[in-house]
Order: sequence, then structure tokens, then C-alpha cells
Amino acid sequence: MKKSIQALEKFLSTSLSDKLTQHQKITPEQIAINLFQDVVATVPAYQRFLKTHHIQPESIQTLADFQKLPLICKENYISLYSLAQLCKDGNLGSCDMIAASSGSTGKPTFWPRFFTDELEIATRFEQIFHDSFNADNKSTLAIVCFTLGTWVGGMFTTSCCRYLATKGYPITVITPGNNKTEILRVVQEIGSQFEQVVLLGYPPFLKDVIDTGIANNLDWKQYQIKLVMAGEVFSEEWRSLVGERIGSENLCYDFASMYGTADAGVLGNETPFSICIRRFLAANPAAAKALFGESRLPTLVQYDPCSRFFEVIEGRLIFSGNNGIPLIRYNILDHGGIISYDEMLQFLKEWNFDPVVELGENRGIHQLPFVYVFGRSNFTVSYFGANIYPENVTVALEQPIIKEWVTGKFVLQVRENKYQNRFLSVVVELAPNVNSSEEKITAITNSILTQLLRLNSEFANYVPVEYQTPQVELKSTGDAEYFPVGVKHRYTRI
Repeated sequence: MKKSIQALEKFLSTSLSDKLTQHQKITPEQIAINLFQDVVATVPAYQRFLKTHHIQPESIQTLADFQKLPLICKENYISLYSLAQLCKDGNLGSCDMIAASSGSTGKPTFWPRFFTDELEIATRFEQIFHDSFNADNKSTLAIVCFTLGTWVGGMFTTSCCRYLATKGYPITVITPGNNKTEILRVVQEIGSQFEQVVLLGYPPFLKDVIDTGIANNLDWKQYQIKLVMAGEVFSEEWRSLVGERIGSENLCYDFASMYGTADAGVLGNETPFSICIRRFLAANPAAAKALFGESRLPTLVQYDPCSRFFEVIEGRLIFSGNNGIPLIRYNILDHGGIISYDEMLQFLKEWNFDPVVELGENRGIHQLPFVYVFGRSNFTVSYFGANIYPENVTVALEQPIIKEWVTGKFVLQVRENKYQNRFLSVVVELAPNVNSSEEKITAITNSILTQLLRLNSEFANYVPVEYQTPQVELKSTGDAEYFPVGVKHRYTRI
């Protein structure tokens, strides 16, 4: 009780500006080492983990020592110990909430958290509502469009928005979840009673909501719509298109995407500053490739190094942070990198771009480092926030009759049609001397959908029914574009 009260009082009394400058007073490296010392003293699972790796905790005193610690992940840590052992003092009851994320078999991983963990993440929401939406001065209706239930997005988002209301922000929260009809009813019946309306959800779902509203003669412009998103990498063309449809007058201040996980809440968030930079990079592919090392454009967010300590190892993002299950050097299997604030400005200067001048105002500019994220490196694709695994499709292609038609190779990807709507694409390689037919396409489509719904609970709960059916293409053996002979096959494309 005392811990909760103290944390709430600190959250309520600390200004956003003060919170986001703490890294200038205490080094993030020292915070990471302090976290390690606390975890090794209180978490039974981590104590056993270090013992297994023959590591003496007292030997970890410097950043160099810290960076010698073995990485942890679901396979070598989370799945090997009970939930209680993973929590502080070996007590699951020390947490007051549990969320679930779904793995490749559909079996959920449970992630406990405590009230104080949510308060830490609430600051990420405060950044967006304060710096981007000016919601400290405007009456705001926050409509939570993430899936509700045990899934992390909806309940976590709802809690954090309510904490902002407790802090004095004139925010009112309503939770229709991913019920499109109910979302539109809420907007039309009470949206006009607020100065602005914020939709929080997965990007393709929010676009579907907006397009459905337009088809039903809903004038989005009258509601001063803002969007908070998570779970997907999207293009700046997508942002421009959706911005036009909601009547956005400033894309840098009307949108914000979060880099979040069930494992540790929100790790970073888009700011007007980062969006301005990303839009420049989208228009200048050579600059983007020089900065990120790839031609594709990643999600670009800023993060508080006092909240989450990032490292990069061989292109993999590793982070440490305090949670219901504290994580030390956790490999989340995301591919990306980190860029300091000064490094970013220097790089942009070399390309004759000044984001401060481009923004035209200082609101939303903090000297925080950047993290960029291409997505999971373990061959998943993200669709409406659901992680979809090749293993789910493999099972579908191994069903009777179908397995006689195909080689087992396929390419799973999320694509966009000419209307910028996303769909799940599965390109399948036919066995030698087998020809494509509508009958085969229909049978394979139905099998993939059946297995996705059976095996992947995130897919079943996150993806709207009308977007669940994959679009299947059948290609001949050795197709040069998808299944070239003699080349190691990749089952996903991003």
C-alpha cells in the first residue's frame, strides 16, 4: 500500500519535463546496474539463472561487467521458471494484474505487472497526450479500440489513460474495444461533446474504422481526430492517406505510434520530432538507407533511457527494465538499432535538414535518444497487432490431400492493396507437375484460416473477421521470384 501511494504521489507531482530530463542527472548505465543488483537480490529465477551460468553477482560493478551478462529470452528464462519465481521475492501476489501474449502454438505467455509498472508506462502516454495532442488544455475523449480481455493492449491502455485523468488531464475514457460498430456509435453520439477525439488501436484496424465511417457518411473532420497506434510498422504514405481522411492539419502532431510489448509495456513512442524526421527520411530513401543500413523504413521512436536501457548486439535490440517480471538484458527478437539525440541531429545536418525548423514549434522536442525497429527477427509477421508465425501455416499445408499438392515452402507477408488496406498474403510453392486451380486455392485458403484460428489466439482475437481470410497464390516449383532454386528459403517477407 505504501509503495503504491508513494509511486502515485510521485507520478502526480512530477512534471513531464522533469521526468524526461532525469537522464541528464543520473546515467542510464548506473540505473541498469542498480536494477541488476535489485533483481539479483530479490528474484529467485534470476538467482538460479546466474548460478547456472556460473556468474558471481558481486562481480557485476561496471557497465563493462553488466554487458558480459548472458542474454535472457523466453526460451532460456521465461519458460523455464514458474511465474512466482520470475517475480520479486518469488511472490506472484506482489503483482495485481496479469496479461497474456500468444506464442506460435497459441499457448499464451503470462506477464504479471503491478500498479507501479503501469504508472511508469503512463508517462509514455503523457508524452503523446501532452506534447502531441495538447490534451492538458483540451477536453479529450479517448476511445480504446485495442482488443480487450487478457490481451495486453486494451487493459493497459485504459489504465494509463485513466492515470492521466487522475493527474488532471481533462480526458474521458471509453472502451468499445475492437467492436467497429460500437466505436462508430460512440464517435457519433458523444464525440462532438469534446474538443478532440483520440482513437487508440492497431493501424490497419483504425484505418478500417475510418473508411467504414466515411462509407456511412460520417464526417471525421468535425471531431478533431487524433490517432495512437501500436503493433505495426506502417509507411508515411499510409499516414498521409489516413491523415487526409480524418482532416489532419498537422500529421506530426495528430498521430503517434508506440513501440510496445506484452513483455514490458511501452518501450518508446513516436514524438512530433521523430515523426518529422521519419517523414523526411521517407521522402529521401538515400538518407534513410545511410542511417538505417536498409532500404525499408523502420518504426522510429524516442525512449527514456531511465525507464528502459537499450543495447544493440549484431542488429538485435536488447533491453533491461523493471516490470512485474524484471528483465535484465532481454532479447525480444526485434531487429533495429539506437541513435543518440546528438548523433541524429548531426546526421540530419549533413543532409541539410533541420527538424526543429521544419516543425515550426518546440512542443514535443526532448533530448531523448532514438530507437528504430524493423520488427521481429524470428520470422514472424505482425498483422493487426497479432504475431503470425510460419509454423501456423506449415500445419495447414500438412493436412491430408493438401500435402500432396505442395512442397511445404511458402512466403508469408502482409501487403497493401491499391486502397492502402492491408491483407495477409501467402504464396505457396506447388509440388512438381502439379497445376494451380481454383479448387486448390480455395482448399488451401480454408486450411490456413482454420489453422490460424485454431493455433494462434492473437490472430483469432485481434484480427477483424473480414480481414482474417488470407489471399493465397500458387506458384510453380522453383518460381524465380519466390522460390529460387539453390537459395536458402525465407518463409516471411516484411
